[in-house]
Amino acid sequence: MMNRLVVANLVHRPLRSLISALAIMLEVALILLVVALCYGILNDSKTRQAGIGADVLVQPPGSSNLVGITSAPMSLKVGDILRQLPHVQAVAPVLWQLTKVGSLEVIYGIDLPSYERLGGPFQYLSGGPYQGPYDVIVDDFYAQGHKAKVGDAVTILNHEFRICAIVAHGKGARRFLPMTTLQELTAAEGKASVFYVKLDDPANAGAVVNAVKSVPGMENYSVISMREYLSMMTPENLPGFNAFVNTMVGLAMVIGFLVIFQSMYTAVMERTREIGILKSLGASRTYILRIVLREALVLAALGIALGIVASIAVRTAVVSHIPTLRLQALTGGWVLRAAVVAVVGALLGALYPAVKAARKDPIEALAYE
Repeated sequence: MMNRLVVANLVHRPLRSLISALAIMLEVALILLVVALCYGILNDSKTRQAGIGADVLVQPPGSSNLVGITSAPMSLKVGDILRQLPHVQAVAPVLWQLTKVGSLEVIYGIDLPSYERLGGPFQYLSGGPYQGPYDVIVDDFYAQGHKAKVGDAVTILNHEFRICAIVAHGKGARRFLPMTTLQELTAAEGKASVFYVKLDDPANAGAVVNAVKSVPGMENYSVISMREYLSMMTPENLPGFNAFVNTMVGLAMVIGFLVIFQSMYTAVMERTREIGILKSLGASRTYILRIVLREALVLAALGIALGIVASIAVRTAVVSHIPTLRLQALTGGWVLRAAVVAVVGALLGALYPAVKAARKDPIEALAYE
C-alpha cells in the first residue's frame, strides 16, 4: 500500500520528480567524472614515467616531485659524472618545458640516442627520427586528438615545427623536441631539468643513489630511484589532490541536499490536505515520515542509475574525442561512494519536510485551503 502511494505521488508530479532525479544524476555524475579525471591523469603520468625505462632520477636541489615543475639549473656536465659511477649503463639528460597553450602539457627536450638507450627505441608508427632542428616527435594519442600526421606543421613556443614521426604512447611526454632546440628557445643552453639513469640492475638503485650523494657538490641533489618515485605519485603525496576531490564530493552532496529539500518541502505543502486525510484515517507520524523519506529514496535511486549511465557515456565520449585526456574507468568503490553520498544527501534533504509533515495536526490539515 505504501509503495503504491509513493509511486502515485511521484507520477502525479512528473516534472518535479524528473527535475529532482536529474539533479541527483548531476550529483553522481559530477563525483564519478571528477574522480575519473583526477585519477586518470595521475595514473597516466605514472605509466608514462615508468615507460621511459630509467632506474634513477637525478634533479637539482630543492626540486619538486611533480614532472615539469623543475626548471633547468643543472649543467649537462653532471651527466659526465653520473656515467662514471658503478652500475650505470646509460644517462639521458632531459629538458622539461611546461606549456599552457591549449592545455597544460610538459614538452620534453631530448637527446634522441641517449634517451632511447634507457628503455629501448621509440616504436615508430609512421615517420622516423629527427631530420632537422625544428622537427618534433609526437605520440599516437596526440596525433589522434589533433588529427595530425607526419609532415604537418605545429606551433610550439611561438615557432613552427614539422612532425617527423608518430610513436606509440607511454615514454614520458606527448611531444619531444631536440634538446638543443628547446635549450635555445628557453635560454637554457647547456642545461637540463633531470637526468634519467639506467642501471645494470634496478636492485642497485640504492647504491647508486648513495654514490651520487657522495660526489662533492652533489650532496643536496634530489636523487631517487624510479621505483620510489612512482610510489610517491599517489593522491596522498600529491599536494591538493585529496582536498580537491573531497571538495567536489562535498559540493555534489550539497546540490543533492538542496534539490531534494526544495522538492520535498514543496510537495509537503501542496499535500497538506492529503496528509490530514491520512492522519484522520489513523496514519501514524511514523507512517507519514516513511512515505516522504521513501519518496526521496526512490528519486535518489533513479538519479543514481541515470548518473552512472551518464558518467559512462561522457567518459566514453571524452576518451574517444580527446585521447590525450585520460579518464580512469569507473570503479565499484567510487560508484558505491557516489551512491552513498547521493542517498545521504537525499535523506538529509527530505528529513525536515518529512518531520514537518508528520507533525501536522489532522484538523488543521483538513481545513487547509
